[in-house]
Amino acid sequence: MTILVSMDSIVHFEIPADNPKRASKFYADTFGWQIMPMEGMPYWMLTTTELDSSGRMPKNPGAINGGMGKKGGALKSTVVTVNVKDIDKALKTIQANGGKTVQKKQPVGDMGFTAYFKDSEGNVVGLWQSTGGM
Repeated sequence: MTILVSMDSIVHFEIPADNPKRASKFYADTFGWQIMPMEGMPYWMLTTTELDSSGRMPKNPGAINGGMGKKGGALKSTVVTVNVKDIDKALKTIQANGGKTVQKKQPVGDMGFTAYFKDSEGNVVGLWQSTGGM
């Protein structure tokens, strides 16, 4: 018997860079990724897989794309990001289970919200709450 459980999935990754221009060249030359700067933000989108007809979401099930930002703050090592329905609720649950908020909920344009936390082992993990603008 299979029991279906509601789970929050990893939907994004982030790579910190001391020199985003150098890192962009490295990932493009090494893996063929497409790197595009986000207008008005010190952030670069990393396209690692074919996109669907909307041009925003991965076409292949299970594949994810990512981003790159300047190293610092919460972004000190590679981070995976988990999609949640409600970041505020997730952060309360994380704290109740021994985690700690590293960066509170912040808007990302009209696309959604992000936050970062440390798990019980000290790993930084991202949270994503979509507003449907993607």
